[in-house]
Amino acid sequence: MSLIATLRDTVGASNVLTEGDLTAWEQDWRRRWRGKALAVVRPGSTAEVAAVVRACAANGTAVVPQGGNTGLVGGGVPDASGTQVLLSLQRMNRVRAIDAANLTITAEAGCVLQSVQQAAREQGLWFPLSLAAEGSCTLGGNLATNAGGTQVLRYGNARELCLG
Repeated sequence: MSLIATLRDTVGASNVLTEGDLTAWEQDWRRRWRGKALAVVRPGSTAEVAAVVRACAANGTAVVPQGGNTGLVGGGVPDASGTQVLLSLQRMNRVRAIDAANLTITAEAGCVLQSVQQAAREQGLWFPLSLAAEGSCTLGGNLATNAGGTQVLRYGNARELCLG
């Protein structure tokens, strides 16, 4: 079975994009870097992420993870070879739980920062990470880049706001 077929079986055919305009994933938001992906794969769970990574590893195919694609260094953009699988975490976008007593939020990697802030606000809490791209950047990207933001001196970088 081909890698594309395996990926479609894993995450569903509608979540493996290989044709059409993939610019939203293959180009950074400032239009400085542009690449070409073999496929854009959009898993919906950690189990699906693990299965995608296993399939790509077995096939010797590089994986480029991408959250909100708001980074400034092009790390979430595939190269121009057309051989890399772009792993988009945009479907993994839920706030799973809020524990007000312990001041913790459990959220998925593709969750938009602004959604986390809003969920905290609704519980009478405050999530201090604040960035210009908070309406489109994701927690996974914030952690991957150890984002700082406007409250960094008082509350620390993203890693200091994360339990695990």
